[in-house]
Amino acid sequence: MSLNASGTHIEAVQIYPDEGDKVGSASQASRAQVVAWLESGYTFCTATSSGGKWHMGAPVEIVIIDNQQFIKSKADSSKSDNLDNLPTF
Repeated sequence: MSLNASGTHIEAVQIYPDEGDKVGSASQASRAQVVAWLESGYTFCTATSSGGKWHMGAPVEIVIIDNQQFIKSKADSSKSDNLDNLPTF
């Protein structure tokens, strides 16, 4: 993920398409683009990789703060898949 200059919110994320038994090539998407895709019915989740395998993590959702749309991961029992714990670029 990439944060804004102040480090207060996500500006872009790296996404990998789910291709069933594997993930596709990485690309970058802005927060605004992810919000638009979520609003149009696409789903996103965090993912972690270990031992050469990808593991689906927490679902990503839209939250509105001060009339602005942001993305965040839904709470689950794992810290490693929270959006704020994912690698930065």
